[in-house]
Amino acid sequence: MENDSQWLFPLDALRSTPSVSTSNIPLAKELYDRARGVEFLFRLGTSLGLPSSANFTAATWFHRFYMRYSLEDYHRQDVAASCIFLATKTEECGRKLRDVARVCQSKIKNIEVSHIASDSPEVEQQQTAILLTEEVLLEALCFDFVTSSPHAELVDLFSAHQADTTVQDYAWSIAHDSYRTPLCVLFPTRIIAGACYVLAQRMSDGPHSASLDARISVSSPSDSLPTPPSHKPASPDATRFVIEYFSFSESDIGLSNPSSDALQILLDFYSAQDLESSSGHVGPLAAIPPPSRPHYTTLYQPWPEVGRSALAPQSNGEGERACCSRTSSAQVEPRWPARILAP
Repeated sequence: MENDSQWLFPLDALRSTPSVSTSNIPLAKELYDRARGVEFLFRLGTSLGLPSSANFTAATWFHRFYMRYSLEDYHRQDVAASCIFLATKTEECGRKLRDVARVCQSKIKNIEVSHIASDSPEVEQQQTAILLTEEVLLEALCFDFVTSSPHAELVDLFSAHQADTTVQDYAWSIAHDSYRTPLCVLFPTRIIAGACYVLAQRMSDGPHSASLDARISVSSPSDSLPTPPSHKPASPDATRFVIEYFSFSESDIGLSNPSSDALQILLDFYSAQDLESSSGHVGPLAAIPPPSRPHYTTLYQPWPEVGRSALAPQSNGEGERACCSRTSSAQVEPRWPARILAP
């Protein structure tokens, strides 16, 4: 049983987050800024040389924070930096506050960290912003630092099933990308890991292979009813492996249950990217037909469209930062990258 079940919210909760309900920020804009915030967080953690586990922990806290506070009140960069700084302590990979602040400023200004003076006013302000935001972060988390990641589930799955390395690489990258969505506060990690693996398999198998509906159906059409599930031999159909490995039931990922929305949310996320300038796994994933979800309403809008509407009222990047943050007044980071990076 997962220890973070208290942090799992129903899908409808996204439509009533503090950003949406109290700040009147459109959900599509909130998801856009969450994705940008996690992208910034990953870049910060990678530059600090943190282990992946620390980055994943920080990203999970980032999403939990914004289930309780608004983007209008706490800027994504300050929250991302505070999550990273806290993760360096809980994950035993300590970094000095000043070093975190310097790297943060280098990412915000898009210059080498060597060009950021340790005693500059910007670094001092960034340190203050990190500490002030950390206090609110601790309150938001209720000092509950426990998280789990789909990557840990995938490691066990890879050990149990020697799939093609291409499938494993795809699944690993998709699991990274899942943190740019709010999946970690919506579904257990085994559901997320299963969705990542199913999408990786489908992309590797090609457009003429089994559909997502067929891959996530709980029972194979050839299954015999009298045979107890625990006594059934492993299916020779590789597309059934994830369902059998995690012992998914209809209540986990069946077509009649909202948990299958995990696949749809991932596909929506990929479809929202600027596909013309995207590369790697983004385009092929965006082209995969989603599972049958007749009552599902898409959460995402195309990133270029959301980005233009977000920047339209501003005269420059600093304006966006100033109006959206109550913790600091630094510049905004570059716009959402055309190609998803997998730190």
